[in-house]
This record gives sequence, C-alpha cells and structure tokens, in this order.
Amino acid sequence: MRIAIVKLSSLGDVLHALPVAHALRRHFPQAHLTWIVEAREYAILKDQPDLDAVVPVDTRLWRRLIWRPAGAREVVLKLSRLRQRIRQARFDVAIDLQGLIKSGLLTAYTGAPMRIGFALSHCWEPLNALCTTHRVTPPRHAVHVVEQYLSLLEPLGVNAASSPVWELPSDLEAERRIDEFLVEQGVKPRDRLVALNPGAGRPTKRWPVDHFARLAERLAVEVGARVLLPWGPDEEGLARAISAQMTSPPLMAPQTTLPELSALLRRCALMVAGDTGPLHLAAALGTPCVGLYGPTRAERNGPYGARCKSLQSPNRTLAAILPDEVFRVAVELLE
Repeated sequence: MRIAIVKLSSLGDVLHALPVAHALRRHFPQAHLTWIVEAREYAILKDQPDLDAVVPVDTRLWRRLIWRPAGAREVVLKLSRLRQRIRQARFDVAIDLQGLIKSGLLTAYTGAPMRIGFALSHCWEPLNALCTTHRVTPPRHAVHVVEQYLSLLEPLGVNAASSPVWELPSDLEAERRIDEFLVEQGVKPRDRLVALNPGAGRPTKRWPVDHFARLAERLAVEVGARVLLPWGPDEEGLARAISAQMTSPPLMAPQTTLPELSALLRRCALMVAGDTGPLHLAAALGTPCVGLYGPTRAERNGPYGARCKSLQSPNRTLAAILPDEVFRVAVELLE
C-alpha cells in the first residue's frame, strides 16, 4: 500500500502531525509512506525513520511568482511537473491533515482512490472537503490537534489517539557542535539549563520582554538555573533585550540550524515559550515545557506531553500572564 500524508506547514503543526506517520508505520509496516510538505519545513522530515519519501513543495514561492510578469506561467509549469511526479507514485491512500484548499488540491493530485480529510465542520477552508472521499469528524474527546490528526486514521482501521509517539532522530554533527558550544560557555552536565524563547510567528503570540526578563532573573537567582535564550530569524534583538535587563548574565544561544536547535533543546531541563515551533519541537523531544497562550487555545494547540503545562491568558493577551505565575509552574516542572 502506498500512502501520502499531506501536511504542508508550519513547523509546530508538522511536529503535531508526526505521530500519524509513526502510527501508520506501526500498523502497516510494509507500506510506502510519503509526506508532502512545504520546502521550509522539509528539514524536520528529511531523516524521519517512519517515512520512505518526502516531497517538498513551495507554495510560498508560487504566491510570490503569481503576481510577477510571466510568473503565472512559471507557476503553472511547476504545478504541472509536481502533479506528474505525484501521480507517478500511484498512491492508494492520501490523508489531508491541513484542511486548506491548497492541501486539498495536492491531495486530489495524488489520484488516490481513497482520500481522507476532515469533515466540512473541521476544515479551515470548506472547499477542501470537495477534494476528499472520506471525511472524518474528530470525536469530542479529541480536543488537542494531535488527537484530531490521529482520528483521521479511523477509516484505515487505525486507533492510535491514546498513545501518540514522536520519532526525532539526532544529527551527530549537530550534537557535536552544540556540545562544543556548551563546553565553551562553561555549562556542566549537572547545570539546569532553562530555555526561554522570546520569538513567535506573530507579535500577538509573544510574551513581553519585561516579563521574560523578570522570569529569567528569578530562575537564575532563586533556582540557580542557567538561563538560555534561543532565537530565530529577526529575533536576536528580543533575546538581547531580555539579557540587558538581567543582573545574572544569561547564555545567548548561537544561530542554529534545525538539527542544532534540536540538539540544544535535548540538553535543556525546561523550555518556556509562546505558541511557536521551537516550543513544540522541545515537547516532541521530551523536554518539559511551559506554553504561554493568548490568542490561540492551549487545550487545542499547547505543547503535548505528560511533562508539559500551558497557561491560558484570561483576556487573550499574553501580557496578562504574569511572570510570578509562570515561575511557579516552571519550578514545579523543574522539581
């Protein structure tokens, strides 16, 4: 059996969907599993042991090209080549975990006789339902998005919602580089390294810098933690603003690739962040996490796992979550 998984983006959503691949591999060990994903998220899947192939697409590039002179023609040619490549795989089953028009079209491109997706009420874009043959309404108890993704396996006779599993292989070269960085910074194996990630994809998902600085100071002074400030593209200024307010100098993370970030988060005793990809990466790696949620629902999108906790803003703004409350939860997890 040849199965296509369609989950394009973003990093956190792809990480939430990884247990689907593991469940399929466990129940259909001889199946050929292919994942269709955005080029930017390709790195998290390229070495996945549960997958036989990963097909990157770049819909972000297509959207930019479509408005340029002759760009529409180039997009049509790219789509034609992609459709031909996908059709040649001769998929038996395609599973659309995204619920968007673009993911629905890619699911339809597979030509699979069995195309599974969300029921109309659970599609982000209702036209997506026109591209699937089997439409699933997640059960009421499937509140978290991880459980909702796994519920789409029901038409295949797979019930894995109660025991999601993440498989994230390590990169030996990335592990070596992070080891060297930590040694250079004087971090010892017994040190409790606590990562505070100030960035997020949208400003409304970012906890205030002043709040992060107050939390970091308490963790360093009262708990004796080594505070680590990781940052992504265009986020270094946020990390440095936190550092500038602290009397106990934190550890500024270097610029990292995704494998290096994974290696760094594996060494942390705790991660504190808003609803962002690195938070969900830490949770998938088994690192205890505190998720800070304002505009998005923690019960649906929070870091998943027994050693993870989420705090939901009472008024949908992250500033309403106070540093003292986060400190209390952080200490509970550290202990």
